[in-house]
Amino acid sequence: MKKKLLVWMVLGASMVMHYDTYAQEEQESADVYLEEYTDEFQENFFEGLKQKGIQNYDRAVDLFLKCKQLEPNNSVVDYELAKAYMLDKKYVQAQDYAIEALVSEPEDYWYLDNLLTILDKQGSPIESIKQRIPYDNNKLQQNMAVSLFKMKKYGDASKVLDDLENSQLKSDLNRKIRDSLQKDKDPKTTPIVQKEENLDDPVAQLKNQMEQLIAVSDFKKLLNDSQEALDSYPLQPYFYYAFGTALNNTGNPNKGIEVLESGLDYLLDDEGLKNKIYKQLSEGYTKIGNTQKANEYLNKINSGL
Repeated sequence: MKKKLLVWMVLGASMVMHYDTYAQEEQESADVYLEEYTDEFQENFFEGLKQKGIQNYDRAVDLFLKCKQLEPNNSVVDYELAKAYMLDKKYVQAQDYAIEALVSEPEDYWYLDNLLTILDKQGSPIESIKQRIPYDNNKLQQNMAVSLFKMKKYGDASKVLDDLENSQLKSDLNRKIRDSLQKDKDPKTTPIVQKEENLDDPVAQLKNQMEQLIAVSDFKKLLNDSQEALDSYPLQPYFYYAFGTALNNTGNPNKGIEVLESGLDYLLDDEGLKNKIYKQLSEGYTKIGNTQKANEYLNKINSGL
């Protein structure tokens, strides 16, 4: 997982240099790892991300396929191919690459979430590809329950949870499913938003630490801490915000956008956090050159929508 995230970080760090002047220490750190990648791979990968960001999906696919030839076993490339094909509504190809990425990294939440999204767009159940993925992996099943909840497939999420051993995640997710079903029955029901003010609470402690890291712009440490927090507490929207903010500010706005948009699905009635996410989404889309989406999220803040 850490090696794969490093690929995203390092490749993204070089891409952001096209937009901003990067700090000297970041450049030195990137130089150590970029030796593993050929100039041709880097150029194709960066350009592929750019083309995907401006919705030129055919071109993005062509560039990622060139990367695939150069790095056949790179799961990040498989993931990006799956995303580009899905956005281009070529779901069969998208599904194959999404499965390939997940088989390489079965415990990666984003790989699984991408595959489930592709299946949903085709109207296909998870059973249709169950034999092609390491379905018995416990972490994969936990990720699946979280992703299905995010997609509002509460019945499917509950079925997956039934097969898991008792844990804090299982308890929290079952509660959220019950609350969501109740809210669907009675839309006037006001969700109970628990304020994390007790600093003996590990979630509150992590949030407090990350607020301090954001305040001093220590995005490198925030990147590691927020990813670990999100792995441990995948139902906490604040950690999506923190991880997305870190990605935005360490040279990977494409990944940051995905994380931030996913975090919106876990929000209840926290308008302050929602506006923070919108602001980061606007900054992320600005960095990849999509001014239309950037303005769209800015307008959401100004309009209160």
